[in-house]
Amino acid sequence: MANPTPIDDISIGGEGIRLGQFLKFAGLLDSGGTVKEAIADGLVTVNGEVDRRRGRQLDLGDVVGFEGHSARVCP
Repeated sequence: MANPTPIDDISIGGEGIRLGQFLKFAGLLDSGGTVKEAIADGLVTVNGEVDRRRGRQLDLGDVVGFEGHSARVCP
């Protein structure tokens, strides 16, 4: 059985953050333009499901995935 993809815990220092902001903050993507494109193309997942809403409010514990990398929203 293959090892599951490791999940990086990313502390946001607060209660919530928007998906587009988190992708940049976590280092999964490096600019607003690439964030917008990746989300629109359906390449980003939240808790295992594709989400095309850049402004989606993430909650603590949500796991965001992009191209085999995963990051969890932590306080």
